Amino acid sequence: MNYEAKKKCANLFAAEFVKCFGDSLASATGTPWPIQVMDTTDAAANGATQIHFRLSMEGAISGECFAEFYEPQVADLVAKASPAQENDPAPAPGDALLGFLATTMEGLSHCITTKFGPVSVKVEKVAGLAFGGMLVVPLAMIQDSAKLQALLYFSDPLLEALLATEVGAACDMKQPTILPKNLKLVMDVELNVSLRFGQRTMALREVLELASGTVVELDRLVDEPIELLLDGKLIARGEAVVVDGNYGLRVTEIPHPVTTHFLN
Repeated sequence: MNYEAKKKCANLFAAEFVKCFGDSLASATGTPWPIQVMDTTDAAANGATQIHFRLSMEGAISGECFAEFYEPQVADLVAKASPAQENDPAPAPGDALLGFLATTMEGLSHCITTKFGPVSVKVEKVAGLAFGGMLVVPLAMIQDSAKLQALLYFSDPLLEALLATEVGAACDMKQPTILPKNLKLVMDVELNVSLRFGQRTMALREVLELASGTVVELDRLVDEPIELLLDGKLIARGEAVVVDGNYGLRVTEIPHPVTTHFLN
């Protein structure tokens, strides 16, 4: 399994994780928590005391990954998400965060089970771990003045399970989409389309022998539909018509939504 395939699987899983984690925090506080998957690691948390959790899954997807948080940021998050009651001792930051992660994993389990089959999950606080060689996905969130950073470390068994599921289930955890507000920005861009009545392969000798009156036979029967191409890609089929003395095409079939050609 190459690095790019591993990275894609890890990012898909991380996107589901941050959604469930944000929902868990939002449910506790009544405030949205915009957590994002990042491309690079912010070094601002270097030197801070680390808090580690093991996230284990068994079932349709089996394997484990590890989440790394930083104590000062976690303490700030917990203070905002679970204000301590008067005369009640404040829980340790890691113990308080464990509760949010448990709720997160329940949501993640439901998501995975719905899409790929039953999965049981478990989260536990751990210490003394070494993450050498694991693929890392950074996470970050800024809420008011609070900043939260985290790293997800993925084991190879989990990545292999995710890749197998991605191939078998057409990777439907997160399909790319074109947002209408973005598409509006390019709606007036002019594109060249062409009609293809047919084609054939010709030897160089035959090409050199072409002359006025030569008939070139194509590979398409007269009753077969004509193809409409955009930048060499088939976007529609139809039948030839004449409009005000010009050739035209009456569309009878669109094999795939046109927007898919802008995603490839």
